[in-house]
Amino acid sequence: MPKKFLIIRFSSIGDIIQCMTAVDGILNHYPDAEIHWIARKDMSSFLAMDQRIYKVWGFDRKDGFKGLLKQARQLKQEQFDFVYDAHSNIRSIVLKTILTPRWKRWFGIGPQLSLRSKDRFKRILLFRFRIDRFPMPFRGMLSYRKPLEKWGISDYSKENTDWHFPEQLITKMEQEVFAKIKGETNKLITLVPSAAWLMKRWPVSHWQKLIQQMPDYNFMILAGPDDVFCKELEQMAPERVLNLSGKTNLLESCYLVLKSALVISGDTGFLHAADKFNVKGISLMGPTAFGFTTGAHIKTMEMDMKCRPCSKDGSGKCSQKIYQKCMVDITPEMVAEQAKYMLN
Repeated sequence: MPKKFLIIRFSSIGDIIQCMTAVDGILNHYPDAEIHWIARKDMSSFLAMDQRIYKVWGFDRKDGFKGLLKQARQLKQEQFDFVYDAHSNIRSIVLKTILTPRWKRWFGIGPQLSLRSKDRFKRILLFRFRIDRFPMPFRGMLSYRKPLEKWGISDYSKENTDWHFPEQLITKMEQEVFAKIKGETNKLITLVPSAAWLMKRWPVSHWQKLIQQMPDYNFMILAGPDDVFCKELEQMAPERVLNLSGKTNLLESCYLVLKSALVISGDTGFLHAADKFNVKGISLMGPTAFGFTTGAHIKTMEMDMKCRPCSKDGSGKCSQKIYQKCMVDITPEMVAEQAKYMLN
């Protein structure tokens, strides 16, 4: 009988994509494994990209605690051999308590459990007392692999390259996006100028200067509907900049990342998508501690400052006289030079 695995990771975009490396390891060790995954319903479309995942369970937050309990009972009927809690939050604790009660684990009954710890004490030491006990740079993708070692899973040499996107989506993107882009596709650069927290965003003026610095290249902007500042980037060169802010959903944006020649982004989920898809990218790293990529095809640009990292996600206050100095000092000229080098 094939081994059955359940991966618990509800969100967010970047974490789900980085956690997908676990699928590679499991299938390299257990080629016939049946892998299930539970994620937040609005995030689960990502997982459909990897058709090696047998079933995706979408949890709807609107269903609340009762809905979670109902889904836990449904999952219990699957009789998993292994449960990997890659989230370690209240919801995942509820699930693993029902699926793998502690008393059963004491007696070796039921599924085996592995946990990706958030290392909260280490975070307190780092962000409050500047005592670093993390391996730096902290590469999130590798941190999702570590807990699987207890099951003998350590081979990640074979990774998924056959990413699946619905034909309807591909046709839509070809007609509504790529048909509008002029010039050579190998000179198409995707910009991801937004981020969940303001402090980890590269300044808008830097994005504008970058476009000016690269007159021979076309740009495609991926952002949300509320990122109205992207209009300012589009206005720098309307004939070369396609502003897609608010015009694509998460899965469509992933497809566009996959088809990009180069992605330039701060610490965002789409940067990690480029990392996973083996697409060239430039990572603009500032205040955050845990957003570093893994692949050699991603170039990290950062400034060596004693105050870095100061935040797990870009929230909080900047301690410098120049706000966002760690991001401001990464100049458009530096990024343009690196981009041209990587594309040539």
